[in-house]
Amino acid sequence: MAPRATSKKKAAPAKKAVRTKKAASKAASTSGALMLPTLHESTTSGGLKVLAAERGPLPMVAARLVIRAGSAADPSDKHGLADFTARLLRRGTAKMSADELDEAIEFVGASISVGSSEDVLSLFVTTPAEHFPAMLSVLGQLVREPSFPEREVELARERALAGFSNDLDDPSVIADRAFTRALWGNHPYGHDVGGSAAHVKTFTREDLVRFHRERMGPRVSLLTVVGAVNPQQVAEEAEKAFAGWEGGPEAPVELPPADTVATGHVLLVDKPDQTQTQVRIGGPGFRVGHPDYFPSTTMNNALGGGFTSRLVNEVRVERGLTYGIHSYFDMMNAGGVFGISTFTQTDKTREIIDVSLAEVAKVRRSGISPAELKKAQRYLAGLYPLRTETNESVASVISDIRVHGLGDDWVEKFRERLLAVKTKQTVEVAAKYLYAKPPLIVLLGRAEAVKPLLKGLGSVTVVPASDYE
Repeated sequence: MAPRATSKKKAAPAKKAVRTKKAASKAASTSGALMLPTLHESTTSGGLKVLAAERGPLPMVAARLVIRAGSAADPSDKHGLADFTARLLRRGTAKMSADELDEAIEFVGASISVGSSEDVLSLFVTTPAEHFPAMLSVLGQLVREPSFPEREVELARERALAGFSNDLDDPSVIADRAFTRALWGNHPYGHDVGGSAAHVKTFTREDLVRFHRERMGPRVSLLTVVGAVNPQQVAEEAEKAFAGWEGGPEAPVELPPADTVATGHVLLVDKPDQTQTQVRIGGPGFRVGHPDYFPSTTMNNALGGGFTSRLVNEVRVERGLTYGIHSYFDMMNAGGVFGISTFTQTDKTREIIDVSLAEVAKVRRSGISPAELKKAQRYLAGLYPLRTETNESVASVISDIRVHGLGDDWVEKFRERLLAVKTKQTVEVAAKYLYAKPPLIVLLGRAEAVKPLLKGLGSVTVVPASDYE
């Protein structure tokens, strides 16, 4: 399918008048509550929702366009297509070549980048305020009429395949990839965002055009603009920049529930040249925005999410089994995971697994202490304001709040909700998420030496590292 021509009709007025809504109600300055700037909402005639927040004093503007078409929307035989398509958006439009795009962006001191995750594809713009209309127009071109030049597709495919080959030399990358596949299986979350060599080598220009037409559209997108720009101007410029953008679904792809992940099994990825073992341990977690977020986050900070956590102290400081270990909750729209990531020398593989699971079991039984809870709360409460320091970070926070349905008071009440967590709640979430069932264990290392150490951990499957290219 050829790229659609740019509409020559005069831009229609915004379908909805701009209306003002507070992202967070005003609180007394003495409360120390974080505040997002006032949000102004509008919708273009094509159905793109627009949020604008005027914020100074620097004459800069940041924008984030979020499209709900992440890797979970990849076709079953084209894993990595969303990410691949995102990276090709910058390589040419119906009006401008890749070099012309680069020149136009760099000439005014702006930047445009893309990113993708399981749930969304995002485009980021940072520009001096005086060049905001021009850069928003460029952003509109990228998503309205990407040309996906055949030569650019070929080069991108070659680079991606070379990257997969290079990944085989990075045991951490391969272990993470194996962990994702083993955890989620056939669920749309069950493949790496970038896909695999076997799938990427089949990508054609027609695949990108089809994905753009069927998955990327204004009705599943959100534009957030923050900085030194009048909200009314944002609404007007958005209407101009995205006029004629069509296609895409009426609503985001419906994902199956992701409330169960693989447990009680050991996957051993054989890489005979390794002198260390990469270790990943995982079990069910929860979706983004779940009510258990605050007690789980504080509990995990004490268990393995902080520099002075129990896992770090016991596994690294006291026993010297590794240079690094951490536990985490990975949250997505349809579900999530509680995981542990670390590495150790080959002959210490079983010890690091046993010690890590023993520390997890202690917290599962008793939660964390009041002192640990207070320490975690102070640390996390002090860290959170960094997320609202720049226009870019504010645009990202606002986008996340709306895309994931966190509520417009998320930022204002974040620290209040965090500091309200009680020790009893940490016991409750620990019992739910800290491997109440035997976890999935994924190991990457020298199978010949590691496998004899795994007795009693469950069934063991051995696969070659090349399976994850």
